[in-house]
Amino acid sequence: MVALPIDTAKFTGIICAVAPTPRIANRETGQLRVDRETGQTLYQVGLCLMAGTTADVVNVSVPGEPTGVQNGMPVQVRDLYATPWENEGRHGIAFRAAEIKPLTAPATSSASARKGTGE
Repeated sequence: MVALPIDTAKFTGIICAVAPTPRIANRETGQLRVDRETGQTLYQVGLCLMAGTTADVVNVSVPGEPTGVQNGMPVQVRDLYATPWENEGRHGIAFRAAEIKPLTAPATSSASARKGTGE
């Protein structure tokens, strides 16, 4: 199947609805799923994709832990793709991104650092 790119600039907002969790490859052994290209653990994040008056929550896989991403937080998604799949009569769409990170960085600016130096 072909992976279809999704233009995230068309969304009016993207919010983390379910915090990142590692994807499980084998429930019996607890083995984690890893990215074939990078060897990093795959994480799943529930994202609320908003466009106009509609919103959908989709589970998105991403290699490596998306640090700083928490429930209710606006996020930025890089290289989001949708891939249709079918297996033994079941079918769906798998979503995958190269990166998910908070939309704005935490307040650790140089301005707050200067407060302590008397500037």
